[in-house]
Amino acid sequence: MDEREWLSGQFEAHRARLRAVAFRMLGSAAEADDAVQDAWLRVDRAGADGVDNLGAWLTTIVARVCLNQLRSRTMRREDPLDVHVPDPIVSPAAGVDPEHEALLADSVGLALLVVLDTLTPAERLAFVLHDMFAVPFEDIAPMLERTPAAARQLSSRARRRVQGRPTAPDPDVARQRAVVDAFFAASRSGDFAALVELLDPDVILRSDGGPSRAKFTFTLHGPEQVATQALASSRLSPFVYPALVNGAAGVVVATAPDRPLFVMAFTVTAGRIVAVDVLADPDRLRTLVTLPLDGTVGA
Repeated sequence: MDEREWLSGQFEAHRARLRAVAFRMLGSAAEADDAVQDAWLRVDRAGADGVDNLGAWLTTIVARVCLNQLRSRTMRREDPLDVHVPDPIVSPAAGVDPEHEALLADSVGLALLVVLDTLTPAERLAFVLHDMFAVPFEDIAPMLERTPAAARQLSSRARRRVQGRPTAPDPDVARQRAVVDAFFAASRSGDFAALVELLDPDVILRSDGGPSRAKFTFTLHGPEQVATQALASSRLSPFVYPALVNGAAGVVVATAPDRPLFVMAFTVTAGRIVAVDVLADPDRLRTLVTLPLDGTVGA
């Protein structure tokens, strides 16, 4: 076995972890795959001579690629939308595709990715690498051209922002689904009081309509606002497909069996909905959602 063949085999052995790092950094499965491929091209060119810890070295390369992408993304957003919902991973309600299981481990729901998107690139790298993958600050600091103490501060600041938002759903998906089903049953019947009862007092709804659906881009706070929007939206949704959205209970709402209108991801904690994240961007929906899924609830 020559050196390149050996290195390729080692890279494949680490690919799942590298994809998981990239996904948490970028919030998109497609961009994560691109970042991992870019990292392999760099590794292939450089070789691994003198590398003592191959796994740590590969993680560093992927993290640097992702950091560059985040910085480029920030520069391109001259007039950022009020809300940006990352690309969801939509699976049938029966279960997540095995290809995506590693990406969605540790409750990496859409709500968490929305909050990570509000961090600066440096904060996100420090938080993801240290808090999610236990990379020491001494290894993170050179990537950011900061001291370890400064990297620690970035991670701490990011952690406070993440912990201040509802991001982690209940672990029992069946219980999540029961709450989401009750939400749509109340919406269809026009039961405002029942809707409010299902919503946490601090519930937040974030909707991203993309450039072509600006009216679908907004943020709502509190049970009354969210319940009012749910009742209004129920008229637009003759088809509701149960789905897993980033591994948590969600739905795809459609105007026809093969025409998705939006994806809704729910964060259910202690039996109540604490966050709803909605992607209504038609351009992204066309590439991310294939209908029908494995079941439909008519409105």
